[in-house]
Amino acid sequence: MSRNRLFKPLTLLVALALGTSTIADARADAAAAAPVAPQSSGVYYEIFVRAWYDTNGDGIGDLNGVIAKLDYLKQLGISGIWLMPINSSPSYHGYDITDYYGINPQYGTTADLEKLVAEAHKRGIAVTMDMVINHTAKEHPWFEAAQNPSDAHRDWYTWTSRQPNLKTLSATDTPVWHAGNEGWYIGVFGGHMPDLNYDNPAVREEMIKVGQYWLDKGVDGFRLDAAKHIYVDFQTDVHNPKALAKNVAWWAQYHDALAKTHPNVTLVGEVSATSPTELAPYLKPLGSIFDFPLAEQMILSAKSENATPLAKLLKATVDAYKVAGDTPHIDSTFLSNHDQERVMSRLNGNLDHMRVAAAMLLTLPGRPYIYYGEELGMEGKKPDENLREPMRWTREAGPGESRWKPSSVNQGQAVSVQAEQDDPNSLYNTYRTLIGWRAQNGALRDGDLTVLATGRPGLLAYWRNDGKQRVLVVHNLSGKDAVWKPKGDLLPKDAAVLMTTKTQATLDKGSLKLPAYGTVVIR
Repeated sequence: MSRNRLFKPLTLLVALALGTSTIADARADAAAAAPVAPQSSGVYYEIFVRAWYDTNGDGIGDLNGVIAKLDYLKQLGISGIWLMPINSSPSYHGYDITDYYGINPQYGTTADLEKLVAEAHKRGIAVTMDMVINHTAKEHPWFEAAQNPSDAHRDWYTWTSRQPNLKTLSATDTPVWHAGNEGWYIGVFGGHMPDLNYDNPAVREEMIKVGQYWLDKGVDGFRLDAAKHIYVDFQTDVHNPKALAKNVAWWAQYHDALAKTHPNVTLVGEVSATSPTELAPYLKPLGSIFDFPLAEQMILSAKSENATPLAKLLKATVDAYKVAGDTPHIDSTFLSNHDQERVMSRLNGNLDHMRVAAAMLLTLPGRPYIYYGEELGMEGKKPDENLREPMRWTREAGPGESRWKPSSVNQGQAVSVQAEQDDPNSLYNTYRTLIGWRAQNGALRDGDLTVLATGRPGLLAYWRNDGKQRVLVVHNLSGKDAVWKPKGDLLPKDAAVLMTTKTQATLDKGSLKLPAYGTVVIR
């Protein structure tokens, strides 16, 4: 059973009457290295390889660059990495694949990946690959063959020979039908990304084979791109129970097939959603899903300095996730990713709000994900290329820096690993401290969650309890110092501040004084 379970339904109790809501070889080396379960902090880190670190001088980040910076990640406290697509692809981002069994030559070779896995495992870091199996690139040999109506690969995609309504919208609000040879095909994300037909057993068999191939190379699991769009193709499918059921059935089949040979496989699904009820059905087949509603609300709460909507959402998430039953599941929490405006930009560069958002993310249950550069406060707004800019390693650009695109923002030398490691008060060191808290304290890493009603919009408080220790976490989201005395005998007489982001925080006779934008952990 995973230690990083967000909700344990059998131990949950919603005590509204008490004013609380409960949430509650390379090749040889890689093969020899046992799969790494998340340890220590349990925190994962998303990497866009192109933007990370360049070791051959072509200006493009590569797999050897990831290896070169594993010690940076270890020092930060990271337990796992998610590599954005590294398979062969015609695009800069890689989300349109032409060879599921190949590595993008700009990034390196399969042997490089195997070495990366081995080196990561030596450091206790798990490796997750991005698996893009809802669609292929139109340049994929399968789709090129499918242009011939008599080829067996024709049915690997969804075609119609009669002209459809070309104004019909996809589930992503774009035209769903695209013209090909002697017909039209479905491409939810555009004509350059034709959707695979999962009603064809041959497609299912092949994609399971792909997953097994990379697991055999030593990777620990997959981030599943566009997980809800296997069958949610049309706009009318978005809330269709039949489409949902078919999605869930496929992912259960996929997980079970991989787990037969790799029982510790880690899967996390990208299920874009606006409410926890949309996420819940995917918990059982996948084991983990990215919590988009929670990410959005954490940012909004940090920006508005109002914790009330966040507390309500956590309660709603408990209620929705109960449908997952007793199956162990992990809520994969995050603040932003490669498709979203960077957090620091969302927060208008407000460092105090950024620290509070980070503190909430890293003291809540689940498996937190950090988008590369987030710990530095990198900014970035749409278009997507500007969200995926080179990682800032040194004050002055030097050897190893990715040059795949110029920066769209002017943050200066201070927003770099070199500068922030030298500054004890930097955002980087805030992240390192908070991640360290999770490594040091089992309750913060593995415990259930009970949200308390503080009666103060600027305060967010919750218990974390792993059965061995119970700690109280309190965040002051506001710009003013706060004094809070919990009602009744909530805190034992020997309660004390265990960890804090603000040294001025005090606890005296059950009364907590918490400076502006501060976080404390009380035992």
